[in-house]
Amino acid sequence: MPAEVTHYLAPRSGGVYVDGTVGGAGHAAMVLEISSPGGVLIGFDRDPDALAAATARLAPYGERARLVRSNFAGMADHLAAMGITEIDGLLLDLGVSSPQLDRSERGFSFQGDAPLDMRMDAGQPTTAADLVNTLPEEELTAIIREYGEERWAKRIASFIARARSENPIATTSQLADIVKGAIPRAKWEERLHPATRTFQALRIAVNDELASLEKGLTAGLHLLKKGGRVVVISFHSLEDRIVKESFRSLARRCTCPKELPRCVCGGTPQLAILTGKPVRAGDSEVRLNPRARSAKLRAAEKL
Repeated sequence: MPAEVTHYLAPRSGGVYVDGTVGGAGHAAMVLEISSPGGVLIGFDRDPDALAAATARLAPYGERARLVRSNFAGMADHLAAMGITEIDGLLLDLGVSSPQLDRSERGFSFQGDAPLDMRMDAGQPTTAADLVNTLPEEELTAIIREYGEERWAKRIASFIARARSENPIATTSQLADIVKGAIPRAKWEERLHPATRTFQALRIAVNDELASLEKGLTAGLHLLKKGGRVVVISFHSLEDRIVKESFRSLARRCTCPKELPRCVCGGTPQLAILTGKPVRAGDSEVRLNPRARSAKLRAAEKL
């Protein structure tokens, strides 16, 4: 959603912008181009492969681009170390990237047969295989139900527990086959692979994605200066709900308990929401990139 990102982020020369999920730096390059000649972008990513791609893509911008290998949840400390105490814009393009999905050896996809990994940072100690083979069945059920919003979570966890009691589950194809066997064939959705929600749930758990989003969004909103903007692209309802509720909470004037007859807090809103409803990718972009179909963009401005 390049046009939508630059429209709502409104980069300008002299501004300081944070891309918390820099990936291959497509968005970052646009921000730097539009904010020429004096805009600065700090890009965060915990995937070293993504940072290598971003370094090459942003090399023409010299010192205007600064890249940090880190989860964006820790942005405040890194920015403080650079002497940056406020920013003009924050961009978060959440979820797994296309290169991560397309490289089967990363273990994010069930399209090939690869080690069951799913770590965005290979330095993390816990893989999806660790969770699948060691967590109690009840915990697996909770992860698949909560993070995957999967109605067959209990049955899937039961099938996983039965399979691992015979042999460890080591590959993506093994897990995908187990999930396919757990969900009755008549209940498979027409346009969704039966293992999609389970793989999503495990990826979120392995990378602690929702907690990172809550912490990073809070830090970024605190760093935004007056008039600064935040743009978040999410790809599933759990992420979108966190963003929506965070924006709404900071956009409210009154924070008093509902049972009070009148306002006593004297609160003032901290954000102005720029997108009443989430902005969706256009038909032409979806045709070029089918994964954009589920993207939702929300934006707000610091008051």
